[in-house]
Amino acid sequence: MQARQLMDCAQALVAGDRGLLAMDESTGTCNKRFAKLGIPQTPDARRAYRDMIVTTPRLGESISGVILYDETIRQQTLAGVPFARALEASGIVPGIKVDAGAKALAAHPRELVTEGLDGLRERLTEYAAMGARFAKWRAVITIGAGIPSRACIGANAHALARYAALCQEAGLVPIIEPEVLMDGDHGLERSADVTAETLQAVFAALSEQRVLLEGMLLKPNMVLPGLAAADQSSVDAVAEATVRCLLRAVPAAVPGIAFLSGGQSAELASARLDAMNVRFAGRLPWALAFSFARAIQQPALEIWRGDAANVPAAQQALRHRADCNRLARRGRYDPHTDAEVAAAPGH
Repeated sequence: MQARQLMDCAQALVAGDRGLLAMDESTGTCNKRFAKLGIPQTPDARRAYRDMIVTTPRLGESISGVILYDETIRQQTLAGVPFARALEASGIVPGIKVDAGAKALAAHPRELVTEGLDGLRERLTEYAAMGARFAKWRAVITIGAGIPSRACIGANAHALARYAALCQEAGLVPIIEPEVLMDGDHGLERSADVTAETLQAVFAALSEQRVLLEGMLLKPNMVLPGLAAADQSSVDAVAEATVRCLLRAVPAAVPGIAFLSGGQSAELASARLDAMNVRFAGRLPWALAFSFARAIQQPALEIWRGDAANVPAAQQALRHRADCNRLARRGRYDPHTDAEVAAAPGH
């Protein structure tokens, strides 16, 4: 393991107020989103969509890294350049999703554990040779009556830690993604308790597996009430609960925390990130960044709809959302910022 290489890459991914773009949707998930918009569910259509994203002008000004899917890292842009190489040419670090998805946890109804450790060492070596410099593994924690169980949290924490150790062995920065889902009617306090318990278990497992904390990034959920909760909490309440939870559970050695969007609207995800960076400016040991998927992509996808003629407008929408999140990292985003950015020269 080359510690300095890992540390430098992790720092680069959260440097300059930039963040990550997750375009690592599985084929099934991508096809579902295409079907809703009448887009053909074919490899060529997925390639064209991802080409639209990767070739967006000036995307690297706000995006530091892009998480690819196995299909995409093996494909080329429409101009014939491997996607990983095209990203690097734009000043963006290419990464790769490596887990095999969440499956039912035996003897634990309604709970999931992420699989994919078998053969992972060999796959990481292959991905590194293709140009990947970091990887991502997602664990899923559900809040409900009697869950999550300690067994579920422990199984997912152990898998995340083993994955992280293998990544660092291969010279790849691991992104650790333990996602406490928004589904349910639980309140903000319950979300905070489960998120803290999950993070504490994850970092205990990372320590046991001798993972270099300075050479990794955390990709957690924001602390949010369940989607069916009567009280959806204010932006400031979410910001306060999220950062207080992280301060209690995340070691200062971790260079950055890049939030997942988890089904939030694009504007709300940006507003909540902005509130954290405003309220806690200069008081945190780690950078607060973003690693959004739908919260950056969805507006562009709805414009593109599989039509090459719509690519310029879709790319403008994509860059606009990326720019908004860069402003949120600076604590300079507000409900009016979207219009200001969209009207700026070059957009």
